[in-house]
Amino acid sequence: MSPEFLTTVVQTFFNKLGVAVASISVTSGRRTVVAVTSPESEMLIGEHGDTLRAINSIVRRMVEHTQGVEAANFLVDINGYHEGQINKVRVEAQMLAQHARLFKRDIDMDPMSPYDRLVIHELFANDPEIETRSQGEGKLRHITLHYRDAAAATV
Repeated sequence: MSPEFLTTVVQTFFNKLGVAVASISVTSGRRTVVAVTSPESEMLIGEHGDTLRAINSIVRRMVEHTQGVEAANFLVDINGYHEGQINKVRVEAQMLAQHARLFKRDIDMDPMSPYDRLVIHELFANDPEIETRSQGEGKLRHITLHYRDAAAATV
């Protein structure tokens, strides 16, 4: 999916909402991020990012409908909010993983969104001492940081 196409879809969406957008940029890497700068960010992000999650769902459906692509892999971020939240989740997960290593026990994280869980799974994908497991259902779904003794596993 081209950056120009994503920019057009996102701009069209915000135009139809009557929301002022200062800029839209698309960066590709591990995940494609459509970074939107808007003076109306508070309204677009909503309480605890709820409105931003809804915007992502709607824009993703728009892309899937026009392109026939299921589960389009991109994220709309408003004024860097989502990236900031992801960094907080990463820092918290790393701190909890240190506790798991120190006390040699499993640690449950708070419930989080599917995207946040994916970020945590990726963060520990190559860690020899921490294995991540998603547990629970619905809004209570969370990650358990499972401590595994790397030294005992290699013996």
